[in-house]
Amino acid sequence: MSVQSFVELYRYALQPIAPFTWFGLGVSTLDVVAAFRLCYVLKQIRENLYAEHLQRRTLDNKIAPPEERSFVRDVATTLTVVYGGEAIAGPLLGVPPSFMVSGVSPALYAAVQAVVDRVPLPAMSLNTEFPLSFLDGFTRAMLLCQLIPPAVVANASPVIASSPWTLLLTSLLITNGGFFITNLVSFLHPTPLALATPAELQPYGWTTTDLWSAPLVTGLYALLTHAQPFWGELHSVLSGILGGGVEKVEAMDNESARAICALVLAGMFATRTAKNFGYAWKSNVSEKMKTQ
Repeated sequence: MSVQSFVELYRYALQPIAPFTWFGLGVSTLDVVAAFRLCYVLKQIRENLYAEHLQRRTLDNKIAPPEERSFVRDVATTLTVVYGGEAIAGPLLGVPPSFMVSGVSPALYAAVQAVVDRVPLPAMSLNTEFPLSFLDGFTRAMLLCQLIPPAVVANASPVIASSPWTLLLTSLLITNGGFFITNLVSFLHPTPLALATPAELQPYGWTTTDLWSAPLVTGLYALLTHAQPFWGELHSVLSGILGGGVEKVEAMDNESARAICALVLAGMFATRTAKNFGYAWKSNVSEKMKTQ
């Protein structure tokens, strides 16, 4: 498939759909799918942490029993993951967070959370996560390429608008800030809220794919589209080094650049999934072969 095919796929997925259009709401298929995907991941994490807590309690009866979950806490967790980074970066950029401007998206996540909580879902495995890795690439590319850059390059401050460092830092904060806060206060654990060291601050936490892929892909998008003067100049320099001449390089259109970034992200997430679940899959296959 060509890049144009993925461009068309994005256009289709971003079309507002019923029943939201009946009320004048611009909610697209991609919005709904992204909400379900996030709520599914968070539910699986909660269930895994719950099972681990019960297992530890069987070995040590001094460990307190799990706290009864509440729908409000689950929704608060989801909204923190989605908007926590934006709440941090917004004031620094002088831009109001989106949830302060419209309640459509928070209401969508709350509704999807209610559905996911009541629907049985398969456990995470290579068979489920590998195909969903490609979906993750496309939904994450929307955030890194379409939602974050305008908050910087269209900023009222010329200093912020032209700063490549601000663009990369904003991508890092918005993408990872929500999960950082969630892990900091143990939102996903079956215990009362308590401060804990987030995974990003633990040994080798900097290697987390979500952490470094955000500024990397936003930078790639800015490089391809010349979102700021710096990126246009860098593109020309790189083209000259790679033998493309020293003349000014034309910027790529936003949709094609976004599609390329989505493919790059899909490859990253698929590789991470294969690494995380591949060993378990091989073990299961080996066990089945032994029993045959």
